[in-house]
Amino acid sequence: MADAPTTRIWFGRLVYVLVVLALIFAQLLPLNTTPTVWAAPNWALAVTFVWVARRPEYAPMIVIAALFLLSDLLFQRPPGLWAALVVIMSEMIRTRAQGIRNMPFALEWGTVSAGIVGITLMNRAALTVVMTAQAPLGLTLIQMVMTIIFYPLVVAVAHFVFGVSRPALGQVDSRGHRL
Repeated sequence: MADAPTTRIWFGRLVYVLVVLALIFAQLLPLNTTPTVWAAPNWALAVTFVWVARRPEYAPMIVIAALFLLSDLLFQRPPGLWAALVVIMSEMIRTRAQGIRNMPFALEWGTVSAGIVGITLMNRAALTVVMTAQAPLGLTLIQMVMTIIFYPLVVAVAHFVFGVSRPALGQVDSRGHRL
């Protein structure tokens, strides 16, 4: 018989993968072909950081790497750079997940925001060093700020729609390990 917590983990992983794939697919749809003066938030990045901060077991590193490498290839970005930065930042958040669980939401938001700013600037710097064509600085900064602003909305949707919330203090898994 299947173990309920194990089934819940695999279901959470499946939901994460499907949500990120749906967001990638939605970005690929040619809904509006005129250039815009603003950039939409990076929804996949926000979803990934919410999943890693709240339920790290739902977003394994290999899945994050595969999804963001796929997005690099589909969006014609340098393959692996953005994926590597996201994996590094998600692992930094994962190591702090226990502490993030005990802090107020504002500190969680600040921690994730600092990470978003860090990887955005590192990505920009790396692309500048190798002289790769990139989006204008203003659009990159707008996307970064919009991702930070909409992070609480992604947290709310993840909590109320998908049930991704922080584990309760003292909660244990099926093997008795603390979450």
